[in-house]
Amino acid sequence: MTHSPMTTVHTYQPDQVLVVVPALNEARHIHACLRSLVDQDPFMAEVKIVVADGGSTDGTQDIIAQFKNEHNKVHLLNNPQQLQSAGVNAAVAHHATPTHKIVVRCDAHAVYPANYVHDIVRSFERQPNAASVATVMDARGDNCFQRAAAWVVDTPFGSGGSAHRGGASSGWVDHAHHAGFQLDWFQQIGGYDPSFSHNEDAEYDIRLGVAGGRVWLDADIRMDYQMRPTPMGLMRQYWRYGRGRARTVTKHKMRPRLRQLIPVINLLLITLCLGLGFAAPVLWLWPIAYFGALLAISAVAVVKLRSICGLCAGLALFIMHNAWAAGFLRQLAISRRKTRQLFRQRSRHI
Repeated sequence: MTHSPMTTVHTYQPDQVLVVVPALNEARHIHACLRSLVDQDPFMAEVKIVVADGGSTDGTQDIIAQFKNEHNKVHLLNNPQQLQSAGVNAAVAHHATPTHKIVVRCDAHAVYPANYVHDIVRSFERQPNAASVATVMDARGDNCFQRAAAWVVDTPFGSGGSAHRGGASSGWVDHAHHAGFQLDWFQQIGGYDPSFSHNEDAEYDIRLGVAGGRVWLDADIRMDYQMRPTPMGLMRQYWRYGRGRARTVTKHKMRPRLRQLIPVINLLLITLCLGLGFAAPVLWLWPIAYFGALLAISAVAVVKLRSICGLCAGLALFIMHNAWAAGFLRQLAISRRKTRQLFRQRSRHI
């Protein structure tokens, strides 16, 4: 039987909040991130902030040390495993005290709105049954490609209807962008799986749900998310997302949701149709229809953005769909091969 932490209505004080910022070679962003967290809310004066650094070589650690001279509640923690999941776990293990009740995870790439951490704390106060509080990400971009990608990722075509992607409604969800955790819940289920480089948040939420914990999405708390500036950067990101999701699926032996299967099925169909299309030209209809849909989405983006930059929306969507699907299939193949190898090893010992 799983024990559920006792829920009580509580007003949290700053010394009960621990903020964790995983970082690796974030010299261009870390100062702005920390400044946005501490300068816009008196509540943050007594909140401990831990930057879990994965061995940066670009001067990130020096910037943090200088910042600590201004704000002595900032601490630098070495994260030899480098992954964000391991960094958050290490920060909790080394810096959480019996006084701490809430952990807030922040991204070194982000510049946070005023009162972000305090707003998460207040959300826990309003929703005492929440094991986690999630927030909404509003995609943003500076160059043409980023702007188009930001627009399309917040549509159902780009996010599959994920509640935390530009959503407007608060409520209970199975998973959303990680922001705050009740520390007792985080410790009870063992924190993040430190071997996950991506999708560690969704994998955490699966275990949380099994244990009886609930996630509250607070749509009134929003943060800007900067899209990758180049097609190659977006491709690498979604390739890793797909692999991370496949790891979660295989670890928990779960059935993927339809919105996750659609890009995989689409990629397989396109590959099959392109390969056999010369023998059976009717098969060309599927790729033609798909690419026609991408062109239509680009046209809509031009109108919505009031800019020729919208033409990049179709390209961005193509990358999101197919890099994710390729990463997913690649990880499934790796997992199947590892399973076969493990089976053979066990068979030799029987």
